[in-house]
Amino acid sequence: MPHPTTYLGLRNKYDGLTQEVRDYFEHLPLLLTNQMPYEVPLAYLFGRVERAHNMTLYCGIVRKHRTDSQKTFDVVSKEFITRKKFKEYFENIFGTPVDPSAHAHILACEKARDKAMHGKNPNDQEMRTAISGILDYAPAFNIFVENLVGLKPFGSLQGFSGRAEKLSPATTVLVLRGLGFTP
Repeated sequence: MPHPTTYLGLRNKYDGLTQEVRDYFEHLPLLLTNQMPYEVPLAYLFGRVERAHNMTLYCGIVRKHRTDSQKTFDVVSKEFITRKKFKEYFENIFGTPVDPSAHAHILACEKARDKAMHGKNPNDQEMRTAISGILDYAPAFNIFVENLVGLKPFGSLQGFSGRAEKLSPATTVLVLRGLGFTP
């Protein structure tokens, strides 16, 4: 499917997303104007993607492995998580790799993001394509993770952990080490 070629096309694509994804990217409409360079919405979207990825790991550990939520949050928040490490952690936590069809959306976006964030001047079409790709990625990743463990990272995660009894903080540290984290 071709990507939008204007701000208006990107805005229409955003408007066609589910309410939860629109809410997650709530500030995007303010950033999608012809007064704002594409680097701004692109940076915003990637910041939100990284937050969703971190929350996916955190919520997945607490939900799937019943770890202490505060200890898990502290450890995951302090961990330096690269793109490669995210995929490794995801597979360790969930027992399956990130869905390749969902991941394909973000791969194309990362090149434009890297160019923009490192001062390499991607052209407007590259940035529009990246913005559009993220708007494709978020719902695809939500569906994949929801089918896997009932979480929607690009949405509200309220009540994600359930009422199951959690492990002690000391045992949580052992589980986190086993998953590859550095408590």
